[in-house]
Amino acid sequence: MILENLIEINKLKQQQTNREEIVRLLAAAERNIKDAGVVEVRATICFDVAYKAIMQSALVCLRASGYRPIIQSLPMTLGIPIERMIVLDAMRKKRYMNNYNGNVASEEEADSCVRAAEALLVDVTVWLKNKHPEYLWHENSFIKRSAQ
Repeated sequence: MILENLIEINKLKQQQTNREEIVRLLAAAERNIKDAGVVEVRATICFDVAYKAIMQSALVCLRASGYRPIIQSLPMTLGIPIERMIVLDAMRKKRYMNNYNGNVASEEEADSCVRAAEALLVDVTVWLKNKHPEYLWHENSFIKRSAQ
């Protein structure tokens, strides 16, 4: 489904953003990735925090493109392959099960979610650099790392 179809069926609303909002979201995603790496944290909490960073990264792409958020838009905004979106969507479903059904994440699932969040945030910062440089916050360490 393309962005225009999502707008047409009223699933996606256009909404302008600003640099401060993008900077806040990037910083929050980076904080959540760092928090997810704390080894003393249980796997389910780690998974939840890492997935939150994935949502924030996806939100950056939509907001920078002028839309309100849905994570399934990443193939259309960031251009990630459908196969990668399937993995991220499985994490979304796992997080739902964690939050609403009391299921727990394994250490392996938590580690996988942290790696996915880190990779997505790097991809988002590179995408911002190329497509929306007006939103870059040059103090952000992910932007510095992804530019190298």
